[in-house]
Amino acid sequence: MHRRMKTSHDAETEGPNPVDRHVGLRIRMRRKELGMSQERLAEAIGLTFQQVQKYERATNRVSASKLFEMARALQTSIAYFYEGLEEAGAGEASPPSDEVQTFLMSHDGMELAHAFPRIRQARVRRRILDLVRAVAETPETAEA
Repeated sequence: MHRRMKTSHDAETEGPNPVDRHVGLRIRMRRKELGMSQERLAEAIGLTFQQVQKYERATNRVSASKLFEMARALQTSIAYFYEGLEEAGAGEASPPSDEVQTFLMSHDGMELAHAFPRIRQARVRRRILDLVRAVAETPETAEA
């Protein structure tokens, strides 16, 4: 059986490749962890900040050479950008859902994702999670 090659039309209708989205999210997460602006990262790798935005949003794919430069500028390994991808079978990746990715792309989401694991007491983390669930289910939150 032959596999049909994807065309540019397919890419337009499907949206960004899930792996590209995951890599873009990891670029943004690492940049934010270091407190680095898009402008500073762009300067370090010889691009415009708009191109860094496109990489982070997976509008454009990151080439191997740029990913190498980015890893150096972000003081991490190339493997870091692929961490969290799990095999869903036949080499397909299962990256975070759209909701999770949107959350992590927000400032509040990044701050919460960075702070939450530093809470050492499992009971406290569980109570915070219960609070968030309760607030999310409250009808007043939809109006706010």
